[in-house]
Amino acid sequence: MKLAGLKTAENAHDDSIWAAAWIPARENRPALLLTGSLDETVRLWHTDELSPAAPPSEGHALGVVSVAAHPGGAVAASASLDSFIRVFDVESNSSIATLEAPPSEVWNMQFDPKGTILAVAGGSSASVKLWDTSTWQLIDSLVIPRQEGSRPPDRAGGGRFVLSVAWSPDGRRLACGSMDGSISVFDVHRAKFLHHLEGHFMPVRSLVYSPLDSRVLFSACDDTHVHMFDAEGKSLVASMSGHASWVLSVDASPDGTAIATGSSDRTVRLWDLGMRASVQTLTTHADQVWSVAFRPPGGAVARAGRLASVSDDKSIALYDYS
Repeated sequence: MKLAGLKTAENAHDDSIWAAAWIPARENRPALLLTGSLDETVRLWHTDELSPAAPPSEGHALGVVSVAAHPGGAVAASASLDSFIRVFDVESNSSIATLEAPPSEVWNMQFDPKGTILAVAGGSSASVKLWDTSTWQLIDSLVIPRQEGSRPPDRAGGGRFVLSVAWSPDGRRLACGSMDGSISVFDVHRAKFLHHLEGHFMPVRSLVYSPLDSRVLFSACDDTHVHMFDAEGKSLVASMSGHASWVLSVDASPDGTAIATGSSDRTVRLWDLGMRASVQTLTTHADQVWSVAFRPPGGAVARAGRLASVSDDKSIALYDYS
């Protein structure tokens, strides 16, 4: 397996780019790349040449820290430090809904595999909010319990501040990463907390399940490690090291054989899951890499695997994955 640099767009935004997600292909168009920046805009990009696919989308009053795409490819969402989530139609850029959260409550969000629920990391509320995508009403709030033996939280939720969320590929489980390093796993349909996954002691910035196995979960943490968990058996399968600083983002390849990570050490790394080791380091960016994202399979012109990364240096990089 290998990543090969394809194209880099310098100054793709006017400020740091903190978020990236792929909008799946539809019958009338290929997949698109969605990026969000501290310049308060969201932008769409064609997948091969990194040319703008639409004018910048405005509507936030502060920086955009998370973006998410509905699996159907017609709808996307952006979350900002202004405490609002904007849900919009990809083709027309028209707003579908505006979801309100208290200040700085949204740091990460993700649609479930069927596209019926949007899960939103609830920040200092120490919870994950679940929104129904047919009505855009709040349907549940999953509260992160305190781990046994941990220090009591302060009034704002303390270390339970939720930074990241990930759905299992079967849509039955939701994993949530917190500031104190804990990872909580929920049975979504029963709205029931199942257990914590242990191994980190610093903020868990990003989570992703293997696309091939709903038991396997990967975590990216400020402790410079990437962990591989058996999320059902509650066990740490592997702890992978290589980054020199915080690991800010992790994503799994569609074929399930690799993961990619982005770090504040300014690198993107590719990891072989058979070897459970880093096999490639890319130094495309000049500042910390906030997000990495593999393009989902599908679409007539999707000739090869594709990875995107975005950075504080305002650039977007595309890589072929083979």
